[in-house]
Amino acid sequence: MTYTLEDYCCSLHGGPWFGFNNINGNDANKTYANLVIHSSDAKPSEAACTAGIAALQAAYDGDEWKIARRAEYPDVGDQLDALYHDILNDKLDKTGTWFTAITDAKNTTTFGEILLDGTDGSSTNAGDKVLLG
Repeated sequence: MTYTLEDYCCSLHGGPWFGFNNINGNDANKTYANLVIHSSDAKPSEAACTAGIAALQAAYDGDEWKIARRAEYPDVGDQLDALYHDILNDKLDKTGTWFTAITDAKNTTTFGEILLDGTDGSSTNAGDKVLLG
C-alpha cells in the first residue's frame, strides 16, 4: 500500500472536511495545490502533509509481518461463511473450520518471540517468552 495526501487528510479528522479542486476523475490531481478545506479547520501546511504521509508509510512498511500475514488470511466473506457453518454445525470451538483456518494463517507468518519484562502488566516474570501474533 502506498499512502497519499487523501489518506493523510482522512487520518486527521472524520467527516467530509476536505476535498480537491480540478481532479476531473483523475486521482493524480489530488495534490496539495488542489486541496480545499470545507470546514473551519485550517489547511495543514504542505510540509506537515508531506511529513504525515511519510509517517503513515513508515508505520505501514515497518509492519512487514502484518503485510505478509494479511495475504495468508482467507477472504472475509469466506471467513464469515465458515463461521456460519461452524455455528450451524455446533463447531464454534478449536475444531471448527474458521478457527483452524485462522490458526494456519497465524502459524504461517509469525514475527518472532519477545521477552516480557512485566512493565505492561502481561507478565510479572522477567524472561517469560511469548509468541507474538
